[in-house]
Amino acid sequence: MNNKIIFFKNMGLTDCIKIVNKMHFFTENRNIFTFDEIWFTEHYPIFTQGLLKKYSVISKNDFINNIPIVTTDRGGQITYHGPGQQILYFLIDLKRRKINIRQLIDIMHVLVIDTLNYFHIKSNLNHNSPGVYVNNKKICSLGLRIKKSCTLYGLSLNINMDLTPFDYIYPCGDIHIKMIQIKELNPFLTLKDIRVILIKKLSHLLNVNIIKK
Repeated sequence: MNNKIIFFKNMGLTDCIKIVNKMHFFTENRNIFTFDEIWFTEHYPIFTQGLLKKYSVISKNDFINNIPIVTTDRGGQITYHGPGQQILYFLIDLKRRKINIRQLIDIMHVLVIDTLNYFHIKSNLNHNSPGVYVNNKKICSLGLRIKKSCTLYGLSLNINMDLTPFDYIYPCGDIHIKMIQIKELNPFLTLKDIRVILIKKLSHLLNVNIIKK
């Protein structure tokens, strides 16, 4: 198996549940000859709840302002996904790449920080909570799951979206977290602009050739 290759898929705007099911199918059916993949997508409006549920939802219904709430098996607590948010799903065999989950999280953090820095946006980490912050507001959230040494889920980066639904929840279960997006920092950047740099940075950080599929 050539570890120097990762397949990149740009899936556009998708249904979250369908993609999660597809991600699980991919992971459960992969073998030693399966190339790693990274999926770029946006989701239709949805709240996703991770395995940690304490103090995360303001509403106890299945919808908040007509936006569905679904439970997933990723780590972390509740977050919101919607059009204009770039999501990266990492389908990576950690054992084969000889990296651990902590190292992958570090790579994801550096990926976002370096990408923002490329566009002259200064960001930082909060050691009490995974993710990336700008001006003490969260711009990127992380959530992962490991199955048979392979990763599912990944990160979401707020670019040009409606942030209002975040006001209906406690993002990441923290009542103090406020969200921010790239549009507020540079209104001229597009998802495509960001995606091009994310791919370049990923290729360098993972030391691979990323092939579009």
